[in-house]
Amino acid sequence: MNSTPKTEPLPGGHALFQRIFTRLGCGGRPPRFRVEFYPYSSLTLTIRRREEVVYVRFSDLLRRAPLSVLEAAAALLLARVYRRKPPASLVEPYLQYARSGRTRSRMNRMRRRRVRLRHNGAQGRHFNLEKLFDELNGKYFAGELQRPHIGWSLRAWRRQFGCYDPGPNQILLNRRLDHPRVPRCAVEYVLFHEMLHLKHPTRRSGCTLVSHSRRFREEETRFTEFERARRILDRLAR
Repeated sequence: MNSTPKTEPLPGGHALFQRIFTRLGCGGRPPRFRVEFYPYSSLTLTIRRREEVVYVRFSDLLRRAPLSVLEAAAALLLARVYRRKPPASLVEPYLQYARSGRTRSRMNRMRRRRVRLRHNGAQGRHFNLEKLFDELNGKYFAGELQRPHIGWSLRAWRRQFGCYDPGPNQILLNRRLDHPRVPRCAVEYVLFHEMLHLKHPTRRSGCTLVSHSRRFREEETRFTEFERARRILDRLAR
């Protein structure tokens, strides 16, 4: 039996949204706002309107956020619904909060608890990802990487070949690659790329989050069949 996720009202949420509604110059009479925290698996904000009531949900990661961050989040949502351009100074506190290393660390810890690991296992019809991981780890990383959860995607993805999610510490590869016509070097390269994300976590540089740093790109070219694998993947992406 599935339990319903628990929500928690945001104290003063209605008044907060009314203030931002007025500050943005939204047209018409302010609706009634029902604002609550919701246990999302990421830093998510949602808003929907039903007649005279606007329902808002903030990720419960914002429960301890400063008032300026909550106001900035409200401005982003209201700007979307009422087609207003909020001043940068108003929304910047939320953007800074979302990009901070502390917030990302909290989000990853939360995702470890909330994200269900869903994949088809590491043993595919043609390639065993755990075996490939161990071989690549020894060849390129001196065996120093701890193997994360790893598997083939449940469904074939159209554009993406692989991904690493630091929350549940999971590498997934597109099941399209588990095919006899896909050369082994292409599968190894995609897995190698995701393994580099283990070694080089996303970091903040100024106001930007950097996933593929210069060092990341330099190490990526160390892959023995780098150019050939890229050409194969380019053809598969068409």
